[in-house]
Amino acid sequence: MTTAQPLDVQPSPLALLLLGREADPRSERGVECPGDLPAPSDPDLVERARAAKARLGDKVFVLGHHYQRDEVIEFADVTGDSFKLARDAAARPGAEYIVFCGVHFMAESADILTGDGQQVVLPDLAAGCSMADMATAEQVAECWDVLADAGVAETTVPVSYMNSSADIKAFTGKHGGTICTSSNAERALKWAFEQGEKILFLPDQHLGRNTAVRDLGLSLDDCVLYNPHKPGGGLTAEELRAAKVILWRGHCSVHGRFSLESVRDVRERIPGVNVLVHPECRHEVVAAADLVGSTEYIIKALEAAPAGSKWAIGTELNLVRRLANRFAAEDKEIVFLDKTVCFCSTMNRIDLPHLVWALESLADGKVVNRIEVDPEVAAFSKLALERMLALP
Repeated sequence: MTTAQPLDVQPSPLALLLLGREADPRSERGVECPGDLPAPSDPDLVERARAAKARLGDKVFVLGHHYQRDEVIEFADVTGDSFKLARDAAARPGAEYIVFCGVHFMAESADILTGDGQQVVLPDLAAGCSMADMATAEQVAECWDVLADAGVAETTVPVSYMNSSADIKAFTGKHGGTICTSSNAERALKWAFEQGEKILFLPDQHLGRNTAVRDLGLSLDDCVLYNPHKPGGGLTAEELRAAKVILWRGHCSVHGRFSLESVRDVRERIPGVNVLVHPECRHEVVAAADLVGSTEYIIKALEAAPAGSKWAIGTELNLVRRLANRFAAEDKEIVFLDKTVCFCSTMNRIDLPHLVWALESLADGKVVNRIEVDPEVAAFSKLALERMLALP
């Protein structure tokens, strides 16, 4: 009987990435965060954050996405969705440092839209976006080749969701397309159909499908799903030629978890409840909801809701919980649509220790975790963003 010898196996690049020992600069997933972070249990974290921010004064502008935890939102100068925050950063040219409490693609957008003299900092480089990771530059370039082979590339206009990497935004700008948010996706798709015959929608299949079918009146049969992990996207040339909207196989890990059963269950548990969901949810969930809209739409709908009304919200839990606390005094019952807890795990990587570390480093004159987009990528990305801003 022989004794098995230990294998001399070297971890693959993907394994190193998942273990947090490497970074992929062409992906949203970044993992290195050098420096000594304060301990999460440090009772002085709040005071340290206040002190560092006070030392920086007007040199720093802190942005907080709606999905951030409360301990981070407390130190944000402004809160909002990804594009609103990037625009807010661009509107503060006097701020030398933009500390973006969000995820990687948001910080990239801020770097694209801010001035050369401003530096964008992401407190934790591991704060990525699983949806944005689902479309890499190489995959999208291969997809375009597939469309070209099918004879439809010249009549296809790319529309990319804001939740995409700078590389994907640059591809979109280079190929005559536009960016969209969950608020203006309908306008973006209408504009794209005025430019061409077909749309390639990246990277969130659900927002693309819901906008095409619910808002534009197309049928589900008008949409096909391109899977970058299958040869030819898993589609025939005939299917591509017949389609009006080519959806990328991507989704939000938070919004994608809500199901039709979630909607049915909450209606049984809470009679008279209003179901309000984000358009990143699955099509059957959106079809079963009472109202559908972006993060900003959800907030405004609850602000306008009458006292005593009941709401089940299908979006990230940090925001739902914050809204529930905010409107409790107005006798508005607000619950999470799903029975199980679901935070945005990557967004939650930005915590108070990382924020304190970033602010204290900047106050000491050391710029950490700066997000810089390649100039050529930034130029084409900005072109796509400017097309969005010019939408009628």
